[in-house]
Amino acid sequence: MKLLEIIGIVIIMFGIILIYDARYLSKKRFSFSDQNIATLTLKIVGFILSVIGGFLIMIS
Repeated sequence: MKLLEIIGIVIIMFGIILIYDARYLSKKRFSFSDQNIATLTLKIVGFILSVIGGFLIMIS
């Protein structure tokens, strides 16, 4: 495996973890009124990270 593929796989892994644990992470870090916005933001960031990791794997 090339280094770019390994980095892509790790980025995808972090993205999936952010999507899966977004509600749990936002409950721990933010107040009640900010939880929904924080959850949405974490899921969007996780999705973007997964897409970036997928592109890294595709170009390598």
